[in-house]
Amino acid sequence: MKLPSAFVVVSLVCLIIAPVSAQTTPSAAPTTVPVPATKRVTCLATTASLKGQDKRDQLQLCLAQARLDCLKQAIDQKVVGESRKSFVKTCVGGDGTEPQ
Repeated sequence: MKLPSAFVVVSLVCLIIAPVSAQTTPSAAPTTVPVPATKRVTCLATTASLKGQDKRDQLQLCLAQARLDCLKQAIDQKVVGESRKSFVKTCVGGDGTEPQ
């Protein structure tokens, strides 16, 4: 019976230490600010290792999910009409069509 309680204690310690260690700053070396990638670029990168029909299928699913996420964001922000269409296109990061 000691094993489950030890597991709980270790889990709680990890939950306490992880946020504290994440807040510490690394070295004082200057860092560059990363440029946010569009959802399209992210989809292309995640399917880069695939080939053929698997690549096309996964890319199509990823882009469809990206469009859905952007549409939800537009709805939450109450963007309507042509502005919504433009918003979703910009959010996804392209012309709205998948590359072949």
